[in-house]
Amino acid sequence: MNFKNPIDDGYAKEIKPSSAVDDVIEKKLEDIVTVLCSTGPGKSNLYEEVLSIIERCLFKIALKRSNNVKSTAAAYLGIHRNTFQKKMIKFGINCEKNKKSKGSDNKSSR
Repeated sequence: MNFKNPIDDGYAKEIKPSSAVDDVIEKKLEDIVTVLCSTGPGKSNLYEEVLSIIERCLFKIALKRSNNVKSTAAAYLGIHRNTFQKKMIKFGINCEKNKKSKGSDNKSSR
């Protein structure tokens, strides 16, 4: 699927969706890099920070789209569920499902 260029100068130009996505991400990353960029001396860890942010966001999106089912979220991202679980721990992501335990209301009234 290709999209027509919104700026039409008389020549039919088409923009591939991946190119449009690249442009959007690049603009957003410019802002993120500006916020994260340290001006101090020494080696920067900007690359690792940005990759970590993006990966954490992808995990949250995958969990949301899978209703917090980890194996489904892992499949959505194309990774093994064990890898998904390890990275969830690394990123501090907790996906507790809303469960009501049986008789919990009765115990609190005693």
